[in-house]
Amino acid sequence: MTRDESRAGYAIIRHNIRTYVSGGVVAVIRGKENAEAMVKSFEEGQSSEDRWTGWRYFLEKTEIKPGTDPRQATSLRQNELETRESKALDEPPSVPSDFRPIRN
Repeated sequence: MTRDESRAGYAIIRHNIRTYVSGGVVAVIRGKENAEAMVKSFEEGQSSEDRWTGWRYFLEKTEIKPGTDPRQATSLRQNELETRESKALDEPPSVPSDFRPIRN
């Protein structure tokens, strides 16, 4: 594990793989190992019905301060995603310098 991974913040996000609905951020934890252990804890405490209906947890590295209230963290994450998306839409598509179109 790198030093960055042990000090970075990780958001634990609840997501439904069947409906693509986000359940939002459930916790923000310092350190990748700690966050992975927390995900495992959430999964172990999850009911079989909850899991069967598609709910899962995943990690995302974040600048959000560890310990931030989950509702506030969800809002901050949503703002980050919208900012990232709008920047991506404003930038021209990147094409590798060695790109050659296929001609038939």
